[in-house]
Parts: sequence; structure tokens; C-alpha cells
Amino acid sequence: MRHSPTLGLIGATLAALLLLSGTAQALPLPRISFTEADLTDPSEVSTMLQLVALLTVLALAPSILVLLTSFTRVLIVLSFLRHALGTAQMPPNQIIIGLSLFLTAFIMAPVGQEIHRNALAPYLARQIGPERALERGLAPVRAFMLRQTRERDLALMVDLSRSPRPNRPGDVQTHVLIPAFVISELRTAFQLSFVIFIPFLVIDMVVGSVLMSMGMLMLPPILVSLPIKILLFVMADGWHLVIRSLVTSYR
Repeated sequence: MRHSPTLGLIGATLAALLLLSGTAQALPLPRISFTEADLTDPSEVSTMLQLVALLTVLALAPSILVLLTSFTRVLIVLSFLRHALGTAQMPPNQIIIGLSLFLTAFIMAPVGQEIHRNALAPYLARQIGPERALERGLAPVRAFMLRQTRERDLALMVDLSRSPRPNRPGDVQTHVLIPAFVISELRTAFQLSFVIFIPFLVIDMVVGSVLMSMGMLMLPPILVSLPIKILLFVMADGWHLVIRSLVTSYR
């Protein structure tokens, strides 16, 4: 598999993710000192580098969550659903983001299990080195992104990067795959949101036409359409349908 120029940064982040859950048990905590001293023990240097990697992942964790998982699609669809209902801040942003996080964890669970089985567990058992663990841990994430990326979006990023045309999925460079995956996720999210918007738009049009025909021009249509939309959404078990559509869109 070819390595891109940005693979080092992504690799360090994924390596820190691999170490995050097991470093405290597998390695002793380093000494923290504010005095000048030369590090002569290679293990101390290695431990310090691992701490730097852990601090790096804390800074990059939001970008990893948003760009390399299903979080983008889930959050956009749920946000559009709230706008389609016309309920302003109901559900609150905390509920929407929290539900998106847990749905992302649910959707990405198979990928996480594969990373743990093939990369994290062997690394903590000292059966493989960090470079091999990084390669194994990156493979399931790349496979997930490739399954959800449109060929047209991938071809666009390959063309813009002036990279040679890949002959197989393993030849796709990571810095090319990530923006192509994000573009595909945005497109799919807007497609799902459009389908969700249609029935609510029809209700708004019908209510507005009825009020106008009755001469009730001073009555805001939202006052009448909002309870109707909420009632129909609850009767149709809308949350079940939306969540089911989101999860099955990744199967």
C-alpha cells in the first residue's frame, strides 16, 4: 500500500488512538521533572514520544470523529429533520449531538472491533510493533471510507492531486481518500434530508393554502402546521424510520 505525504500525521493520530486505552496498563508512567537532565535510557525517550502522541490525538480527536466516521452524515440529517419539523431548538443541540455521537459509535462498532482484534490487542500483547499495529489499524478505517465514497468523488480528488490513477483500492492515497469520503458523505446526507423535507413541505403548503382560502391572512401558518407535523411524525413513528434509514444506509 502506498503512503501519502500526510500519512505520517494521520498515522501518529491513529497510533495514539491505539495506545490510548492500553498505555496506562502496559507501560509505567514517566517521571515528570522540571530540572534539566539528559535522557540516556531509550525507554524514557519512547515513553515521552508516546505521551506526545496522546496529546496530539486529544487535539485532533474532533477532526477524526467528524471526518473519518459516520458522524457528519448523522448530524446533518438530524439537524435537517429538526428544521423540517419547524421546532426551532427542539430537540436541543445537546440532544442532537449526543444522539449523533452514540449512533456513530453504533455504526462504527464493527470497524472498532476489527481494529481492536487485529491491531490493538496484538500490540498490547507485544506481538507486533507500533508500525505494524498502525498499518493494521488504518486498514479497516480506509476500507470503511472506500465503501462509502463515490467513484466520481474519488476520481475528482485524484485528478486535483495530480496523482497517478490507482489500480486497486490499496493504491488510493489517504490524503486523497479523506476529502473524497467527506464529499460523498455530504451528498448522501443532503439526499436523505431532501426526502425527509418533502412530506413536511407538503403539509406547510396545504395549511397555507387552506388559511388563505379562508381569508385568515393574519394567522401565521406555522401555528397551525407545527402541531399537525408533530402529530403526524409521532403517529408515523418518525424517529424509528429516520434512525433506521441512517443506520441501514451504511449496510
